[in-house]
Amino acid sequence: MFGIHDLPLFVVSGLLLNIMPGPDSLLIMTRSAGQGWRAGCTAAAGIGAGTMVHIFAAALGLSAVLATSATAFTVVKLVGAAYILYMAVGLLMSKKKDSAAVTTALPALPYRKIFAQGFLTNVLNPKVAIFFLAFVPQFIGADASNKALAFIVLGCIFNFNGMLWCGALALTTAKASERLKLNPSVSLWLNRATGGLFVWLGVKLALSKQH
Repeated sequence: MFGIHDLPLFVVSGLLLNIMPGPDSLLIMTRSAGQGWRAGCTAAAGIGAGTMVHIFAAALGLSAVLATSATAFTVVKLVGAAYILYMAVGLLMSKKKDSAAVTTALPALPYRKIFAQGFLTNVLNPKVAIFFLAFVPQFIGADASNKALAFIVLGCIFNFNGMLWCGALALTTAKASERLKLNPSVSLWLNRATGGLFVWLGVKLALSKQH
């Protein structure tokens, strides 16, 4: 449907990426710990809105450049596969980090400002845009009739799963009644598991015939 393929692999990869610690998770945890789960969920909503900006910008830009060229689309997919392998190497080479407090107390803010903070944290992160341009096209066939629509569908699936994780993180952090710390060993093996998956995904996509 929509020229999308390997959807289960996309969902699993996306969930692993969302679970990995990053600036978005840190913001949600600090707000949840300091102001409760509603503040954490508000930050998550802002992050989700920022993600949608990246999704639509990437989808429309990709469509405008590649709408008339299946060859160019294939080139983008191969470059994206190379980028995925690059990320995989970084994850596999990651080392255990000292688990000092991963959150820092922040002053209380109105919910509208927390939402804006989450939105800007995500939408101003260029790595998110690069990720969508490299990752999502791997699951869209070169012969898809509407690549922009397929991109948006996959992006929405990714964002929906991400919001489920962010909501759970906000609730868990608030319920814990203390700063949530990620065990460094868990973080290390999560990085390596994701890196191994990305090696397999990158090689598979680089060597397989284009859909």
